[in-house]
Amino acid sequence: MPGGAADLGLPYFAPARPRVIAHRGLALAAPENTLLAFAHALALGVVHLETDVHASADGVAMIAHDADLSRVAGRPQRVGDLTVAELARLDLGEAQHMPTLAEALEAFPDARFNIDLKSADAVAPAIEAIRAGRAEERVLLTSFSERRRRAALAQLPGVATSASGPRFAAALLASVVHGGPVVRAALRGLHAVQIPTRAIGLDTVSPARIRAFHAAGVEVHVWTINDEAEMRRLLALGVDGIVTDRADLALAVVGALE
Repeated sequence: MPGGAADLGLPYFAPARPRVIAHRGLALAAPENTLLAFAHALALGVVHLETDVHASADGVAMIAHDADLSRVAGRPQRVGDLTVAELARLDLGEAQHMPTLAEALEAFPDARFNIDLKSADAVAPAIEAIRAGRAEERVLLTSFSERRRRAALAQLPGVATSASGPRFAAALLASVVHGGPVVRAALRGLHAVQIPTRAIGLDTVSPARIRAFHAAGVEVHVWTINDEAEMRRLLALGVDGIVTDRADLALAVVGALE
C-alpha cells in the first residue's frame, strides 16, 4: 500500500495497514462510546478506536460525541452542565455509564485512541488525561477546529494528529487549483486526513487525490463507511483506513485481502 504516515515511525501508526478504526467502538450490542462498545471492538481484533471528548462541569474529559444528553440518555442537559460524578451515574443502557477519557485509556492499555476534541474546554482535561495515562504514543488528536487542534498539539508536541476541517479544505482546494507542492504545504505537520468521500462539493478520494495526499506524507482515512462494497472500493483505491460503525464487517473485508 502507498506510503503515508506509517513510514514516519510514530507508534500510533505502527500496526499494519489497512486500518479498521472503530467509530465510537462497536455499538451493535452496546451503547456507543462506552467501555463495553470499545471492548466489543477490541475483542474482534480492532486496534484503533475512534472517540470524542467533551468536558464535564468540573473539568474532566468525558467520552461523548454530542454536546447534550438528549440522544444517548434522554435528558435535556449538556455534558458540560453535569459533574463527572453526575455523568457517571447516567444509565446509558447495558449497565454502561459515560466514561472519562482517563478510564478508557486505563481500561484498554494496548488500544490506539483516535480522539476528536469536541469543545475548547475539553482540550486541557484531555491533555491531562493523556499525560497521566502516559498515552502520548497511542493517541491521535484531531478536531474540526484548527484552533482546538493547535492548542492540544502545542501541549503535546510529537503526538499524532489529523487535519482539521479548515486544513483539509485548503489541501483539497489546492489539489484542484495548484497541485502537489501546495497540497504538501497545506498538510505540513499533519499525519493523516480523516475525511468523508465528498467535501465542499468535491470527490475527496479520487486516485489522483489519494496520490497527492500520500505524496504529502499523510495517511488517508475515510468515514463513516458501513457498506462492505464501499469498503472494498475504497481499499482498492489505496486508502489507508476505514472509519466504521461496523468494525465486524470491515475486519472481514480487510481479512479477505490478505
